[in-house]
Amino acid sequence: MKTSLALRQGMALTMTPALQQAIRLLQLSTLDLQLEIQQALESNLLLERDDSPEPALDEAPGSEPVAEAEAEDAPMLEEVVAAETLSEELPVDAAWDEVYDDYSPAAAAAPDDDLQDFLQANLRGSTGLREHLLAQAEVAPFVGPQAQIAEHLIDAVNEDGYLEDWPGLLARLTAMPGVTPAAVEAVLELVQDFDPPGVAARDLAECLRLQLESLRPGTPGRLLALRIVEGGHLLMLARRDEAGLRKALAVEASALRPALALIRSLQPHPGRPFQAHESDYLSPDVIVSRRNGRWRVALNPENQPRLRINSRYQGFIKRADTSKDQLALKQHLQEARYFINSLEARNDTILRVAQCIVEEQRAFLDYGEEAMRPLVLRDVAEQLGIHESTVSRATANKYMLTPRGLYELKYFFSSHVQTTQGGMASATAIQAMIKRLIHTEDPGRPLSDSTLAELLLKDGIQVARRTVAKYREALNIPPSHERRAVA
Repeated sequence: MKTSLALRQGMALTMTPALQQAIRLLQLSTLDLQLEIQQALESNLLLERDDSPEPALDEAPGSEPVAEAEAEDAPMLEEVVAAETLSEELPVDAAWDEVYDDYSPAAAAAPDDDLQDFLQANLRGSTGLREHLLAQAEVAPFVGPQAQIAEHLIDAVNEDGYLEDWPGLLARLTAMPGVTPAAVEAVLELVQDFDPPGVAARDLAECLRLQLESLRPGTPGRLLALRIVEGGHLLMLARRDEAGLRKALAVEASALRPALALIRSLQPHPGRPFQAHESDYLSPDVIVSRRNGRWRVALNPENQPRLRINSRYQGFIKRADTSKDQLALKQHLQEARYFINSLEARNDTILRVAQCIVEEQRAFLDYGEEAMRPLVLRDVAEQLGIHESTVSRATANKYMLTPRGLYELKYFFSSHVQTTQGGMASATAIQAMIKRLIHTEDPGRPLSDSTLAELLLKDGIQVARRTVAKYREALNIPPSHERRAVA
């Protein structure tokens, strides 16, 4: 093969640093965006917060009625240079891994010590289970080595409140001088009287028994519940085999009903309330309200910090000066403009996507879940003239506050099912109908999946039994034989 040189002309999409930053900001949730903004403010001299009075919610950008919102033509993607503007819609068909190989929101900005302290303060601040039990052991009437045995027993209690490896624990304790199995059992009974009820149990049956014994003697169903727990009938209870329970206990259904209700009210994991957990608070990115018969969409001003370029430092920049300080200031100015433009593009894209969603799902806002229309990312992308990947990023970890509640933007997207009239029904609407049918069913004769499919067919929705089962499981609703109540 002969070696030769040739010119080839072609077009290719270049991911500039500014465009990469804009795509990354669009993907971030509200919390991650706040961390990103804080890091940018701390690292850029020319970037500062705009503390001027904020406009009212009705005057906020994008608060116009949905019916009057005009879809703008998406501008063509252009390379971002120096201090130019970014493409607002970011119609880029690029995988996230192509831009950032090991990017994760948590790694976007390492929190400082103060922020880490704030995050730790968000954890549950109450006393842990072990400290709670040790505090009670200090005032318990232990004699001699009983206090030491109790401490060993408390150390063996896991986070759920159960004793772990009881045979091994008993062997280790009886190896201590002067400690017998009877002495360990006596101390265990005292520890099991501690709060919370059911703690330090060796199995589920003992945990439930301890809780039942702590109730008042006149509690309805208490004696029969103890018979169920102590008689080894928990497996039938788990299977909801109420007929088998009535036969095994030789009782009527009227007597069994309060006992079953009492057992279901018990805590199978007494240590769970003492486990540290992080409080999750969601703040809406978009607020939807109804004014004068029209739905209005606006960005949440609390989640949209306004930034600007520091005019004082900007005045120090001289175009002809190429000193090291001047080059650093020019770089900070360019990065600040990139960042502000990226934020504006992010807000505009989220607002336009939210307006399109509200326009498509007006029936849901007016009538509820059963009126949800089928909607996919492609539908919004085609209406706005942007790419599906942009819609996916704009709806990831973003929330919308409506008069019907707080929803993730992805909640409004669902697949469709063909109706008998030739139309389409949303999967979310079908799930809402199934939930309504099950809620109104006869507890003694619950509706099977086949019956639910027949009832949906009468409403014009043709779905298979396995599809009904899939939707029912997605709603965390048990099958009909588990929903059957005691006769």
